[in-house]
Amino acid sequence: MEMNGKETMDKNDKSTMEVKVQENMEKTEEASKIDKPQVHYRGWKAMPFIIGNETFEKLGAIGTLSNLLIYLTTVFNMKSITAANMINIFNGTTNFGTLVGAFLCDTYFGRYKTLGFATCASFMGLLAIQLTAAIPTLHPPHCGDNATCKGPTTGQMLFLLAGFGLMIVGAGGVRPCNLAFGADQFNPESVSGKRGINSFFNWYFFTFTFAQMVSLTLIVYIQSNVSWAIGLGIPAILMLVACVVYFTGSKIYVKVKATGSPMTSVAQVVVVAIKKRHLKALEQPWLSLFNFIPPTSINSKLRYTHQFRFLDKAAILAPQDQINPDGSPAHPWKLCSMQQVEEVKCLMRVLPIWTAAIIYFIAIVQQNTYAIFQAQQTDRRIGRSSFMIPAASYVVFLMLSMSIFIPIYDRIIVPFLRRITKKEGGITILQRMGIGIFLSVVTMLVSAVVEERRRTIALRKPTLGTVPRRGAISSMSGLWLIPQLTLAGLAEAFTAVGQVEFYYKQFPENMRSIAGSLFYCGMACSSYLSSFLISVVHRSTADSATGNWLAEDLNKGRLDYFYFMISGLGVLNMGYFLVCSRWYKYKEIGDDTLEVNGEKDQHEKTSV
Repeated sequence: MEMNGKETMDKNDKSTMEVKVQENMEKTEEASKIDKPQVHYRGWKAMPFIIGNETFEKLGAIGTLSNLLIYLTTVFNMKSITAANMINIFNGTTNFGTLVGAFLCDTYFGRYKTLGFATCASFMGLLAIQLTAAIPTLHPPHCGDNATCKGPTTGQMLFLLAGFGLMIVGAGGVRPCNLAFGADQFNPESVSGKRGINSFFNWYFFTFTFAQMVSLTLIVYIQSNVSWAIGLGIPAILMLVACVVYFTGSKIYVKVKATGSPMTSVAQVVVVAIKKRHLKALEQPWLSLFNFIPPTSINSKLRYTHQFRFLDKAAILAPQDQINPDGSPAHPWKLCSMQQVEEVKCLMRVLPIWTAAIIYFIAIVQQNTYAIFQAQQTDRRIGRSSFMIPAASYVVFLMLSMSIFIPIYDRIIVPFLRRITKKEGGITILQRMGIGIFLSVVTMLVSAVVEERRRTIALRKPTLGTVPRRGAISSMSGLWLIPQLTLAGLAEAFTAVGQVEFYYKQFPENMRSIAGSLFYCGMACSSYLSSFLISVVHRSTADSATGNWLAEDLNKGRLDYFYFMISGLGVLNMGYFLVCSRWYKYKEIGDDTLEVNGEKDQHEKTSV
């Protein structure tokens, strides 16, 4: 009798749950019929203002940051190790600040207001750094060729760090929002809109690299050879122009309003899944899980996926769960929808790919730090002339290869591959990223070989003088650095562009600011990890038989060994990325998945 009573109760509970699920589906269908406000997408008409703002913003920011390593060592009299670590920590903090910017953008302000405020903050930060060069009392006295130099005072460092702080605030708002804001101007449901978004990512990085090239040539030359005050004043003026251009296009922008932090929904899924961990998993979750999508949601309806099934329990409708008349859960911290669960799965699937990008960026970081030190101790003359390329300007070859290749890839390679593979992007996004990771390994191997040659020539052949407080200048031409920088640029064209596109497309629509910040957080982790590796290698090899690998004088160090070590990490990372890519399932949107004869019938399936 007890068994029969229990079976009856189970049947009643099951029947009650089925009725609730059916009622919820009907309410959701009715809610989805509510008309949403019409959005007028201006597409490429808005791009002159958005890309114009981005170009001037990058000209300003990069015009200062690209030569900051030399500025700290020559004007603020810092040691190269201290300056490199300071730059890495600054870059890391700047990139981690994008998480805060993304949260404030999604929760309170929206992308339009966040971008406007952040651009103004960047202008104030660049102005503060410019003043450290223009006002003599804000930097240490000139050192010249003296062996010992007076470092900055506490007040001078605080003023410099205040400028850095304002730039961190600016970058924290600009970086997670600018790409997503540009993509917001295209209709994601139309074919032309989808292709517009794809092209926007490529052309965004093209203008980005163009700005970097101008900064690394003209602006860096003025800073190094004319005046630091003028050279740092130009970026500040350009940032002011960026502010003006951005606000000029205000009337035609599509301005997506803040809908609240999506991380609240993520936390709800995790908490509810833990609370309901003892519930039995459903046999056909895609049919039985509670599913409610608010009519005001901007997210596409996601299909059920079998990965991370432990999260499904957050959407199991238990007898004690209550549902509001509109179909929404009465207690969001006790019951989540299948849509919420799938959005969290999207986030969790991306994280392993993100960790692979962290190791990848370590190789690129070296081309922006130690490659500059390499250039300082090479023959930087052009032919037989007396003109010398500024050391920081060598990074322009990285940008040049990237800016030349991106239009070729977008206009020639992608259409050609599209005809062969029938894929909208020619190849998958992960395939594009994988090619870049492979090229980053090759980049470090070439860098090691070039450094070994530079050092050998410096030790065995006549030198061209010395760099103050560093060492002898090798007679090897600085043009030998071009191959490694070119390869790094190609790697960025594949992996950096692919990574941004990957995050944008694989995250739910309301998480796109977070998607933008995730890219920069990966770079932040790379900067911190690079700084950690530099410190560890510097200390552990200080008393080794081969000498300190990262000595102040590269001729007395073994920078090539350091490069080989990073290439080894890259090989391991490549294997890890291939495993993750094979496991990864792209986001799918469309109607509910039904099961027919034991197989999933996925009509109108859309893979991103």
